[in-house]
Amino acid sequence: MEFLRTARQRSILSETLYIALNLALAIAVFLAVWAFQTPLIALLIVLISKWRVLAVRPRYWLANIQANLVDLVVSFGFVGLIYYSSALPAQLVITLLYIAWLFFLKPQSKPVFMVIQAHVAGAVGITALMNVSYSWPLAIVVLLMWLIGYSAARHILTAYQEKQVSFIALLWGFVIAQLGWLAYHWTIAYALPGTGGLMLPQLAIVVFFFGFLAERVYHSKYTHGQIQSSDVILPVLLSVSVVMILLLLFNSIGTGAI
Repeated sequence: MEFLRTARQRSILSETLYIALNLALAIAVFLAVWAFQTPLIALLIVLISKWRVLAVRPRYWLANIQANLVDLVVSFGFVGLIYYSSALPAQLVITLLYIAWLFFLKPQSKPVFMVIQAHVAGAVGITALMNVSYSWPLAIVVLLMWLIGYSAARHILTAYQEKQVSFIALLWGFVIAQLGWLAYHWTIAYALPGTGGLMLPQLAIVVFFFGFLAERVYHSKYTHGQIQSSDVILPVLLSVSVVMILLLLFNSIGTGAI
């Protein structure tokens, strides 16, 4: 009984410490951006919070970094969104979304949640990148787009226990990098009211639905050994319809240049 009581107390203490540290991280990120008007300090705080990634033997560093790529993409993305938004209420809302990521979505390990985590990483990462990188060199933007695509694909494939994780993730990263190259020369974005200038890039929406469609096709192949039309017809219709509507009807309505 004493052992069980001690174990329970340690569990409560660990849970309390986990909540406190994650809450402190989100608050520190917001305050760093708000106080210093630069994302660099907040990015450094995020990197320091991942110290456990390298607190192992060097031969495990690459595996740990890859396992934490999605969280890094989301965290860096939220830092960029907080920084680029000049409206305090919007910054607070973005910080609350980051807290929701840290407490509710990030800890989940079931395949369905890992898929959602990957989609969130793609959406947040690309939105932040397209907002902050308008004056960056093309090579850096393309490289970061590749990294976002690679990390999201690897996260999903890991959930499915795919044997060719690295190869397929590299290919998907290359596809996303090509879309990033196109978007660098022709970027369309939609103004988000009340955010102090934050824009929703069309590229983030397109990549989200392409990623959703690709995951549904892969899921059908993984589940049935072949692609079942009944599994993919609705995702195909939804994704193609959304992308076509964006490209044909909304390229000049409520848009802005990044």
